Amino acid sequence: MRIGLIYDLFEDYPWTPGEPFDADVENEPVETVQALESAIRALGHVPVRIGPARNLLPHMDNPGFDVGLNIAEGGRGRNREGEAPALMEMMGVPFVGSDALTLSLSLDKAWTKDLAVAAGLRTPAYSVFSGDQIDLSTAPKTFPLFVKPRYEGSAKGLTARSKVFSDDDLRAQVTEIIQIYKQDALVEEFVEGSEFTVAVVGHRPPRTLPVIQRAVETETGIGLHVLDRKGLPVVDHSYALPGVLSPELEARLQAAALKIFHKLECRDFARVDFRVDAEGREWFLEINPLPTFAPDGTFAIMAELMGLSYPDFLAQVLREAIERVKP
Repeated sequence: MRIGLIYDLFEDYPWTPGEPFDADVENEPVETVQALESAIRALGHVPVRIGPARNLLPHMDNPGFDVGLNIAEGGRGRNREGEAPALMEMMGVPFVGSDALTLSLSLDKAWTKDLAVAAGLRTPAYSVFSGDQIDLSTAPKTFPLFVKPRYEGSAKGLTARSKVFSDDDLRAQVTEIIQIYKQDALVEEFVEGSEFTVAVVGHRPPRTLPVIQRAVETETGIGLHVLDRKGLPVVDHSYALPGVLSPELEARLQAAALKIFHKLECRDFARVDFRVDAEGREWFLEINPLPTFAPDGTFAIMAELMGLSYPDFLAQVLREAIERVKP
């Protein structure tokens, strides 16, 4: 079959004046596309590069591919991750990964947290702020707090200043998010402790992969991936892995990841992030049904832990997904 690859490279981002420095941070390097192409060829299929979702528009009546593989993040707005799946549904082309509703919903950190609670998960208390009038009386009461854009991923909008310890700092950071990122600010209690990520793949049933602990910066306790990323000054951060991943904790994290995966009706693959506090309690942070497949990303690390080459690992994941949707 011909497998259409829908993706956004860094150079594909449609920059406009006044956008934040990290507006394109969710886009991919070309190496990600090359890794997926290698996996598709290993399965005996033909990869077809489509590029951003907007490239589908001229081909609505003649797609030129049999199955879509979408990793496109889109440009702006809380529905941006759903653009490619929505277009492929209109085209009548089956596609790998979650649908437009799941991708749009999971991008909304507030609604996702509400659904996580409904699924029985523990998540930090939060409030949402919008507009010019910021009433801090509705914020969680216990500092430190953490301030995020409501509709972003890949640590977009996050820096060391995102962790705040006073009303003045909270107001300043909320104002910055609203003004610069043109969206609501989500404020949640900061969970001091360790950070873990869990990948979910497959179907009938989906399954979790080995849990990975993420490094945290020693001074702030913020995940190192937040502070050591594209667009921020290069700093030699000190870091630690303060958590102990016991078999019991790993089982709890994996069970929680599957709960939110099912609750949001994700398909084929996702990555779920947690913090674990000093008492050993896990706290759901967010789920990403469009995780990066970059050769230096979390999925590549998991492949190494499982003793697989990265193309072989991706081929396993894609084989199941393609079998689910193939015409």
